[in-house]
Amino acid sequence: MKKIFALAIVSLTMTSIQAQDINDALRYAQTDLGGTARFRSMSGAFGALGGDFSAINVNPAGSVIFANNQVGVSLSNYNSSNNSNYFGNNTSDRRNSLDLNQAGGVFVFNNYDKKSDWKKFAFTINYENTKNLDNSTFSAGTNPNNSVANYFLSYANGVSLGTLSNYNFNDLYYNEQQAYLGYNSYIINPIPLASDPTNYTNANINSYSSGIASGGNYYQENRTRTTGYNGKLAFNFSGQYTDKWFFGLNLNSHFLDYRQSSSFFETNNNPKYASGSTVDVIHFNNDLYTYGSGFSFNLGTIFKPVKEVRIGLAYESPTWYRLTDELSQRVTTSGYGLNTTQDNTQYSGIITDPNTTMVFQPYKLQTPGKLTTSFAYLFGKRGLISLDYAVKDYSGTSYGPANDFSSTNATMSSLLTTSNEVRIGGEYKVQKISIRGGYRWEQSPYKDGKTIGDLTGYSGGLGYNFGATKLDLAYAYAKREYNQQFFSQGLTDAARIKSVNNTVSLTLLFEL
Repeated sequence: MKKIFALAIVSLTMTSIQAQDINDALRYAQTDLGGTARFRSMSGAFGALGGDFSAINVNPAGSVIFANNQVGVSLSNYNSSNNSNYFGNNTSDRRNSLDLNQAGGVFVFNNYDKKSDWKKFAFTINYENTKNLDNSTFSAGTNPNNSVANYFLSYANGVSLGTLSNYNFNDLYYNEQQAYLGYNSYIINPIPLASDPTNYTNANINSYSSGIASGGNYYQENRTRTTGYNGKLAFNFSGQYTDKWFFGLNLNSHFLDYRQSSSFFETNNNPKYASGSTVDVIHFNNDLYTYGSGFSFNLGTIFKPVKEVRIGLAYESPTWYRLTDELSQRVTTSGYGLNTTQDNTQYSGIITDPNTTMVFQPYKLQTPGKLTTSFAYLFGKRGLISLDYAVKDYSGTSYGPANDFSSTNATMSSLLTTSNEVRIGGEYKVQKISIRGGYRWEQSPYKDGKTIGDLTGYSGGLGYNFGATKLDLAYAYAKREYNQQFFSQGLTDAARIKSVNNTVSLTLLFEL
């Protein structure tokens, strides 16, 4: 398969299959409840607590609360269950994956100068998968009105027939490529000019009609399978000033690797046209690969007014990504009169496969920053309760260069809003055993609250202290509903997805 480099970015900003749209931005802007088992079991309510590798991603001041040097690794099993409702028809799909999702080390340096108010310092390196991108959805149902032909028509109208007939797929802009796929697979047909009503091959034709029989009741299936990760490597520096203040800084390097394979199927048994071609079966396959890197930073402080109370304040900057997309597409159709002239009696199939991977010019993505305030109360060595409240303004999400993505950025600014998040966690110790639990709620990033709904999660876990070694186990549950459009234009009907994620995590810690 050939790889062709495409330089036209403006033409890419219009479709959810390849182009950079609001769904892609949110995929990389939202994060999971990831990290260590202790962090997961308490629903990530660690902004004022610290003393955990994953806590530094909430508040970087927390690393200096470690009493001594440690290293830790975490293994997680992710199970996603997606129930879909598409025009009243219910389907489901599941995905399970195993991942070494966290590894880190912290090095604590005590200051033995009794005249200094700086008590100690810490340096931490920690890697985590901030979002596991392995997932699978399947939707099926009968659409009463809308065919996938409308997707191809939305790109084709305005494109000259001469362009589709005389140019290679590799030489076309993205909108022209979509028109090319629809035209060559007979999903769309040219409409003759009024001045030349019998000529269907006039190069000046720029209007098209559906090659799929009207009448509605189009049975449609859409299967999407994704793999990948959004990883972050944090370099953390922190210090303790007197017995009351803790300060920290993270410099973060991000790594993104995402693959999406989608297969759309449509069929109907409507009466075929009296003349010409009629398509009644369509398979439309898209394979997308997105990869790149990014940078962000964190600032945080923890104040301890009395021994039992800790108050935290932390800021997480936007993440500035530089990403690249690769896309390959293929259309297969079957119907009457394909590849013939005005003969609707023969049934045949057409495969439209450019056998090309389009490599598009790199683009930028800026995800929103986050502000977190935290409170924790410690009951001596017996236990604790912790609360985090975070605010994240998704309306500031943007693509770059700004001139090429002005329409998409304006759409995100108008549709997205500030999302609030609450995390509550608790821990109780019985000798060497720790019992933990947590709850979290995350508000929808959409103003309408429905396109993506609110997230609700619960968690629990156990820990055992062997002395120099600690073993933690956690279970986390989260559910959320959202609308999944198969395409961003033309065929915009959405399936309603009820997503449930179950995660089991195991962390092993060693004191050095």
